[in-house]
Amino acid sequence: MNLLDTPRGRKILFTALYLGEGIPIGFLWWTLPTLMRREGVDVERIGWFSSVLVLPWALKFVWAPLIDGARGTRLGLKGCIVIAQSLMAATLLPLAFTDLRTGFSILVPCLLAHATSAATQDAAIDALAISSTSEDERGSLNGWMQAGMLAGRGALGGGALILTARWGMHAVVVFIAAILAAMLLLSLTYREDARGSGRREAGRIRRIAGLMRAAASRGTTWFALLFAALAGAGFEATGILAGPFLVDRGFDASAVGWFYSLPSVLAMMAGAIAGGAAADRFGRLRCVAISQVLLGGAILTLALLAVSGERAAGAEYWIALTAIYFGIGLFTASSYALFMDLTDPGLGATQFSAYMGATNFCESWAAGLGGRLASGFGYTTAFTVMTAVSLLALPLLLFLRSPRGGWKAGEI
Repeated sequence: MNLLDTPRGRKILFTALYLGEGIPIGFLWWTLPTLMRREGVDVERIGWFSSVLVLPWALKFVWAPLIDGARGTRLGLKGCIVIAQSLMAATLLPLAFTDLRTGFSILVPCLLAHATSAATQDAAIDALAISSTSEDERGSLNGWMQAGMLAGRGALGGGALILTARWGMHAVVVFIAAILAAMLLLSLTYREDARGSGRREAGRIRRIAGLMRAAASRGTTWFALLFAALAGAGFEATGILAGPFLVDRGFDASAVGWFYSLPSVLAMMAGAIAGGAAADRFGRLRCVAISQVLLGGAILTLALLAVSGERAAGAEYWIALTAIYFGIGLFTASSYALFMDLTDPGLGATQFSAYMGATNFCESWAAGLGGRLASGFGYTTAFTVMTAVSLLALPLLLFLRSPRGGWKAGEI
């Protein structure tokens, strides 16, 4: 059995692999900060700790050329994925014997190694997806991959918090490590293309270096990076501010938590599947543009609701936010498919990781600027200004077209 041989098999495989990508994100970004605060860890220290753990995802493009260089060797992309998954499970286990309040000397190196392994796994999976799929299936594939990632994030984010109340934190850590170890069984279901396996090390280095120079010489690469760094400003800022905004409108924390544990995740999953399918049928650029406009309209609707400064009956806020998260799913699936099309398959880890790094940069600056605008001028101004920045990025789509006829065989 080789799931890479058929479109349906590839959809099943990469959805499952992306489920594994969502597990560490949910645990590190949702579960762990909550557990640490419950144990009395200072909020400032939690913030610093979380910011450090995000770095591997932002910087994975630095070591991604090593992953691209592994393609065509005995190790291959599959080997990179298996090693990364093994290290993810191994570096998580020490937490089962560590006090969250006093064990920072153990927590920091172990979880930084865990995050680095997870980011490496992500880059290798993306490279495998780009090299083994055709352009006409990447939209739908990205939709299902995002759905898998969100399912993993939700199950091991909010789900882990529920299990912790019953089993205790240490038992849950062992459980998560066991799930990550079980993900290794996926390696039995696929075999990657072994073309170029006889190429010598020096030849691989020259090949990767040449592909990187070629990618850097293309205008589409730089326009794509700029688009990734700007286009998500509206929803990135709104996602950070939505919780505080609802609290300031009088909603209690349980209501906000309920929304983020189920409706928002389901809306993003539905949006991702719909957006991916539409991107394959109607074209990437068209779907990215339409989803960005629809998403902007949903955020501006929330901005209008914020004008009064009063709490509405409640339904208006939930409807607007659900529409926003559905739009986020539409945009991410279609835009990620576009970024894959603009990636040389021979640089599947490096170039695509750079695009994803730009989206992480967008999240960082948009959250900071959005917070300052909301603090100084109110939520309406913050939502409106950040959405305007996103919409101003639309003309960049005119410069984002994949090479005619696809990538040349020699570039792969």
